[in-house]
Amino acid sequence: MIRQSRGFLSSLVVPILSIIFGFVFGAILMLLFGYNPVVAYDAMISGVFGSQYFLGEALRQATSLTFTGLGFALAYKAGFFNIGVSGQALAGWVSAIWVALAFPELPQLVLLPLSILAGTLVGALWASIAGTLRAFFGTSEVIVTIMLNYTALQLTNFIIRDILSETGNSTESVGENASLSLQWLTDLTQGSRLNAGLFIAIAVVILYWIFITRTTAGFEIRAVGLNSFASTYAGMSAKKNIILSMFLSGALAGLGGAIHGLGTFGNIFTQTGLPSIGFDGISVALLGLGNPIGIFFSSILFGVLNVGAAFMPNRAGVPDEMASIVTAAIIFFIGANYIIRYFIEKRASRDQSPTTATRGGEE
Repeated sequence: MIRQSRGFLSSLVVPILSIIFGFVFGAILMLLFGYNPVVAYDAMISGVFGSQYFLGEALRQATSLTFTGLGFALAYKAGFFNIGVSGQALAGWVSAIWVALAFPELPQLVLLPLSILAGTLVGALWASIAGTLRAFFGTSEVIVTIMLNYTALQLTNFIIRDILSETGNSTESVGENASLSLQWLTDLTQGSRLNAGLFIAIAVVILYWIFITRTTAGFEIRAVGLNSFASTYAGMSAKKNIILSMFLSGALAGLGGAIHGLGTFGNIFTQTGLPSIGFDGISVALLGLGNPIGIFFSSILFGVLNVGAAFMPNRAGVPDEMASIVTAAIIFFIGANYIIRYFIEKRASRDQSPTTATRGGEE
C-alpha cells in the first residue's frame, strides 16, 4: 500500500516538477537576453485568464489536443510510437468536411454524427496501415507513420484543390447542420470559437479511462505493450492487438481532426504543413504520462501557452518564441523524467534509512 501511494505521488510530482523546471529554464533564458520573466509570464497568464474570449480560445485549442494526445497515448500503451497523429488528424479533418459538404440537406441529427464518424473512421483506417505492416511484416511504425504524414498532407491538398474547392485554396463553409458551434457557448466566451467539441472531449476522456482500465481489450493492449512475448504465451493475439491499438489511436486522432474542422474552422483549406495539433498532442500525452485526466489538463496548459504567447511581445517586449522554448523545456524534462525520479527515489531512501536503523536497534 505504501509503495503504491509512493508510486502515485511520484507520477504526480514528475509532471509538476517538469512544468516548474520548464518555466524556470525559460525565466533564466529571458534574464540572459535582458527580458523580465515576471512581466512576461504575467502578460501570458493575465492575457488568457483576464479575457473570456482568449480563455475560450485556449479551451478550444485544448479540445483538439485532448483527442490527439489520447490517440498517441493509446498507441504508446501498446508499445508503439505513433508519429503519424498529425496525418491521421488531417485525414479525419478533410473526410468530415467532405461528408458535410456532400450531404448538406440532411438533418443535423444525422449529418453531424455522420461527418464526425467519417473523420474518425478514416483516421482509424489511415493509422491501421502502419499497424498492419507492423503486425505482419515487423515494419517500423515510426518510419511508416512519418511517410504517411506527408502522404496525407499532399493527398489532402489534392482533394481540396481538385475535388472540394472551386477557388482552389479552401472549401466552402459547412452548413449549420454539420457545425459544432453552440451560440450560447460563443456568447459566454465573447465570440470565441469554443464549441461542443469540448464536451465530446470530456466524454471521450472518461470512455478512454474505462476502456483502458476496465475492459479485456484495454488490458490486452497494455499487456502487449509491456511484453508481447509473454502476452502471446498467455493466449493473447499480439497481431490483433497491434492492429487494434493503431486503429483506435488513429480513430482518436481522426476524431480530433473532425472536431477541429467542424468546430473551429467549419471548412478546410490547403495546408502548407502538417497541423500542429498532431505534434502538440504528442507533447501533451508525454506531459500527461499517458493518463487521460493528466492529458486533459496538459492540453489546457498547452492551450494557455499557445494563446498566451501572443501577449508576450506587446505587453512585455518578449518574443513569443519564448513560449515555445518554455514548452520545449517542459517536454525535455518530461523526456528526462528518470533524472527527476532518481532524485525523488534517492531522497525517499534517505528518509527511510533512519527509520530502518531505529527498528533494527529496537529489535
